[in-house]
Amino acid sequence: NMNFLSGLWWSLPLILVWATPPVTSSWWYMGAVGSSRVMCDNVPGLVSRQRQLCRRHPEAMLSIGRGVAAWTAECQHQFRRHRWDCNALERGQRLLGRVLLRSSRESAFVHAISSAGVVFAITRACSQGELKSCSCDPKKKGSAKDSKGHFDWGGCSDNIDYGVKFARAFVDAKERKGKDARALMNLHNNRAGRKAVKRFLKQECKCHGVSGSCTLRTCWLAMADFRKTGDYLWKKYNGAIQVVMNQDGTGFTVANKRFKKPTKNDLVYFESSPDYCIRDRDVGSLGTAGRVCNQTSRGMDSCEVMCCGRGYDTSRVSRMTKCECKFHWCCAVRCQDCLEVVDIHTCKAPKSAAWISRT
Repeated sequence: NMNFLSGLWWSLPLILVWATPPVTSSWWYMGAVGSSRVMCDNVPGLVSRQRQLCRRHPEAMLSIGRGVAAWTAECQHQFRRHRWDCNALERGQRLLGRVLLRSSRESAFVHAISSAGVVFAITRACSQGELKSCSCDPKKKGSAKDSKGHFDWGGCSDNIDYGVKFARAFVDAKERKGKDARALMNLHNNRAGRKAVKRFLKQECKCHGVSGSCTLRTCWLAMADFRKTGDYLWKKYNGAIQVVMNQDGTGFTVANKRFKKPTKNDLVYFESSPDYCIRDRDVGSLGTAGRVCNQTSRGMDSCEVMCCGRGYDTSRVSRMTKCECKFHWCCAVRCQDCLEVVDIHTCKAPKSAAWISRT
């Protein structure tokens, strides 16, 4: 079965169309119960527990849809200079599902960032009053003290605990049906993603008093921009730890004894990644033919690495850019349009560019 993550990816238009009317609209109140059952039953890849949650919290599905869009964009941003660029859509091929069927680093990252995306989206929806089942963090009331002194809780603190709880129930439901190694790996990486969002919860304050003297402070907790979570999980991807199941099948042990035991914050994987050089349907690879590479880079986006040694084509293109920008008092920046000629380098295709499939 295709993992529910790719099911949600493909069902995102359905979710967004169904849930577009605002929660306050009369249409939503009159049609939500019947429509939620129809919508929830038509999202592919959901297990029964997820369908139950979908029917019970139909308004949350719009938030989950936003979460899917957020983590997809973040995944593509983090992998933009790599052979696998988190782009699973091409000519209708459900390549993301193929990637998730493997126990690779990429699968570990996708599970973590998608779990984080659901936490972020649900928590944000709680704070914005979009969900009936939650609101601002109810525990952040009264007075408290920090390194700067006393303050009063005020405003709307992000209810991260509810976001984590909902994401755990919804995202982990798929894996809790099985007790195999893959399920344990996915559960571990899902949890690492949830913890990553909570890691960047920060306290924000506003000063009150004469001329902002801060004789009284009102504070609240707010999530950081999702990019911080993405950057953090990207570092965890690069430091992901290869593991094997322990003998009693209840957990992991490191595959290489020279490496440290993974913590709850680390990403774990079982099998090495394919090289993603060629189009291979079985591993979810689009290949790198036609990808833009950087001729002067020595990193993963270099033409040598990106093109897998096949070489690259160079084309000279003209484009308009903003130039000779000047600041004018007050307060505008005015630029001229300049024609710029640049060389674009794209990877050559292998001799046989057809899809490889071992099935």
